[in-house]
Amino acid sequence: MKLSNTRKLPVGTQYLLSLLPVLVVSLICFSFKDIIGYEEVALILLMTVSVVAMLFEILPVLLAAVLSAVIWNFFFIPPLYTFNIDNTEDLLMFLLYFLIALVNAVLTFKIREAEKKARDKEEKEKELELYNTLLNSLSHELRTPIAAIIGSVDMLQESVQKLSAENHAELLNEIEIAANRLNRQVENILNMSRLESGMLQPKMDWTDMNELVNSAIQKLLSVNHQFIFQNNDTLPLFRLDSGLTAQILDNLLHNAVQYTPPNTRIGIDVEHQAENCVITVSDTGNGFPVEEIALVFDKFYRLPNTKTGGTGLGLSIVKGFAEAQKGMVKLENNQKGGAKFTIEIPAETSYLNNLKNE
Repeated sequence: MKLSNTRKLPVGTQYLLSLLPVLVVSLICFSFKDIIGYEEVALILLMTVSVVAMLFEILPVLLAAVLSAVIWNFFFIPPLYTFNIDNTEDLLMFLLYFLIALVNAVLTFKIREAEKKARDKEEKEKELELYNTLLNSLSHELRTPIAAIIGSVDMLQESVQKLSAENHAELLNEIEIAANRLNRQVENILNMSRLESGMLQPKMDWTDMNELVNSAIQKLLSVNHQFIFQNNDTLPLFRLDSGLTAQILDNLLHNAVQYTPPNTRIGIDVEHQAENCVITVSDTGNGFPVEEIALVFDKFYRLPNTKTGGTGLGLSIVKGFAEAQKGMVKLENNQKGGAKFTIEIPAETSYLNNLKNE
């Protein structure tokens, strides 16, 4: 059990678990009382109280401190098995022990509280930094397509008679590109919200992966990249969430298009391996720095020194949507250059003829 979770235990359980170490340590010390002096026993019990103070709430800890003082007095300070202390020095030592045990318990608890507050503050600062990054990115990512749409619409309205058919088509194309970009960013934000809410429930249905991949490629035919995909007629139908899987493909392909040079070849492959639907998206671009591979799926993360654009949500959504279907995603660099993403999603399989007979 993690130390941070012990304070979440029921109060009764905390009392029991805080007293138990004191009792066990006292029993062990009592077994060796002829070897260990009662002064050494005091140090051992104080150490035990310190450990308990690191684990539980303050009231169980204080009770453990009081119990340790009572046990030390009754079983270890002469005369044994009585609460009377005849020796003035021993009485003073007991009072000091009692005071130190209480102060030690309180201070250890307070130190742990201060450390927790410091960690919480650091986590909040990191979270605030992440969301500031998102807002700064969105301020550019949303304004840019909106400005392009508004500018193109204004030109169409004001110069409709002066524009050639070619210019007219070009402006409409600019509007379409900007609107698609805007829609993609909003969709990513909504998808991340669905993931963080913890309410995402995949809707499994029979899916033709050849059709799904071709549909994703069709959306990007206007870009200056070469998509390589060979329909695999031997593939079965996979029972998975087609909507989430389509989003995985869209984000991987957009990521490849955005961060690779023009005319880069992007290959997509789908296979049936060991009860998994395995999707591979690879490119012939520059690949990823080895030290950055472990970070690319983090929310809002963007590679340093990359061109502007994107909110850093695409790959984290890929990972989240794969895991929502009990799958996983892996990134590696190709030996001949470029990056390779592999998604494995456990899925039932069936062939169209089997479905017709059901």
